[in-house]
This record gives sequence, C-alpha cells and structure tokens, in this order.
Amino acid sequence: MATATSNLHAHPAPAATRLPVAPAKALAILRILLGAVFLWAFLDKTFGLGFSTKPERAWLAGGSPTTGYLGNLEGALAPGFSALAGQGWVDAAFMFGMLAVGAALVLGVALRAAAIGGTMMMGLMWLSSLPLANNPVIDDHIIYIAALWVLPATGAGRTWGLGRMSETFVPRQLRFLG
Repeated sequence: MATATSNLHAHPAPAATRLPVAPAKALAILRILLGAVFLWAFLDKTFGLGFSTKPERAWLAGGSPTTGYLGNLEGALAPGFSALAGQGWVDAAFMFGMLAVGAALVLGVALRAAAIGGTMMMGLMWLSSLPLANNPVIDDHIIYIAALWVLPATGAGRTWGLGRMSETFVPRQLRFLG
C-alpha cells in the first residue's frame, strides 16, 4: 500500500539556502524582531498608543503619521521631504508599507518583496536625514536595509515562519516575491 507524501516537502529548498539549525533560528529571531519594529510603528501611529504618537495625533483620530517626522527635518533635502508631510497619499503609502513589511517579516512570507519595500522606506528616510550627525554614510536605516536583504538571501522565512508553506502553495510566477 503506497503512502501519500506531504506536499510541503514537494519543493525542497535549494541546498545553498539551507542553514544549520542555530543560524536559521538566529535569522528567524532577527526576522521576527525586525518585523515587530515595523508593526509597532504602524500600530502606534494608527492608534496613538502613547509611545511616539499621542492618542490625539493617531491616524484614526485624524492625525498624520508623516507630519511629525517630515515636518521637522533639518537636512539638505528637508524642503523637498517637508513638502510631502501630511499629504493623504503619503500617509497611506507609509502606513501600508509599514504594515505590509512588518507582517511579511513576522509571518516569514514574501521576504524579497518586504526587502524591496523596506529598502524604499528606509532609503527615503536615510536620504531625508542627510547629512548624518555621527557618520557620513551609515546609520540605523542602512543597518535595517542590510538586515532586510540578509533575510530572503538566507531563506529566513522557513524557520518559525510560513516561508516553506508559501514555497509550495504560491504560484511559480509569484515566487520572486519571497
């Protein structure tokens, strides 16, 4: 009598992206923590949880999640970025980006798409803060970008995430996402 094999193992990860258990778990922790940073910013700005966003300035209370940051820039590119502060489409794009990147990282799916979106957000925030105060090139935004690209390159969504399942059920045409 033949036994049915699990479809979850029908498409094993390429050998080059399989990691030993300890590094895989370390990268999963990095992925989840980085996702939590994005999700926390989304939640705090949406609901005004009182940490970086007061309740009366919450997005749901009619506040703008971009005004606080973009409206107080002092760098060389400040005038261009400050003009975007408080615009509805900028607020919506920023909030959707934080939610999408954070959720993808925590769930371990679409890590390439999360790396692209997160790089765009962090890259623009890096540009908006030029010149940097402590280092001419590197700040936390660049570190986040590097971490975002390490995660899909190492298959970090397969450990404690839905990455392995998405490899099986996501159509081949969409696999470039993650």
